[in-house]
Amino acid sequence: MTSTPDLISRAPASGRDATRATASEGPAPEGPTAPSGADRPDRRALLRAALAGGVVLGAGAGLPATPAVASPAGAAGRPDTPRAALRALRHGNRRWATRHQTHPHESNTDRLLAVSGQHPFAVVLGCIDSRVPPELVFDQGLGDLMTVRSAGCVLDEAVLGSIAYGVLELGIPLVMVLGHQSCGAVTAAVHAEETGEQLPAHIAYVAEQIRPAIDHRQTGQARVDATITANVRLVRSRLAAEPDLTARTATGRLAIVGARYELNTQRVELIN
Repeated sequence: MTSTPDLISRAPASGRDATRATASEGPAPEGPTAPSGADRPDRRALLRAALAGGVVLGAGAGLPATPAVASPAGAAGRPDTPRAALRALRHGNRRWATRHQTHPHESNTDRLLAVSGQHPFAVVLGCIDSRVPPELVFDQGLGDLMTVRSAGCVLDEAVLGSIAYGVLELGIPLVMVLGHQSCGAVTAAVHAEETGEQLPAHIAYVAEQIRPAIDHRQTGQARVDATITANVRLVRSRLAAEPDLTARTATGRLAIVGARYELNTQRVELIN
């Protein structure tokens, strides 16, 4: 496999991010009667507030809604540029790999602050593999990451919509596609192509999405390993081609990067 630069070794030293501040709260609704006419919130605004975690729907009652989009400077201490967000992930993975986790943003205060809104600084598209939970791998806490997980990091409309929501509505400055060593989805895709074996319907869909990334220059386990990296590159390139995301990368407000997690070293390495 082509070597990739070590995400951790390139990390400059810096202190931990400060606890993020909460957004101001609006007035609570006075009664169960639904608003009408000009007072009725539009469906898009309601969806944004609900997904941002600032409102609870049901039974005609809710918590006061807060803006879904982070303030221009972000909440206090929140990385608000692609470079700062990547640096925070680097530092977190270094803590994880060296067994010096700090388990940030898990206190009672953090849990209370989370009720009024969220200010994640990165979207991590990862695999469903139980050994690679992004919050642990990057030593992040409540409200730090927006994670989207699918087998083999496969994209579909739900995955794309989830990533787009984080970037366009919450102003998240970094998207990371995170593959990993010994990926079962990639292994199944390679095996199916080599043997012609018919996979169960929904697993076959995943394999078909990975198939274009299969590296035929390699054989055996080397093919699987090379395809894991190639698949990350493929998914990253597809995301980078999305017009709404491209508009942000062109102005430096967003970076989309590929990386892979090595199970044997616990380290995340960038994929060029």
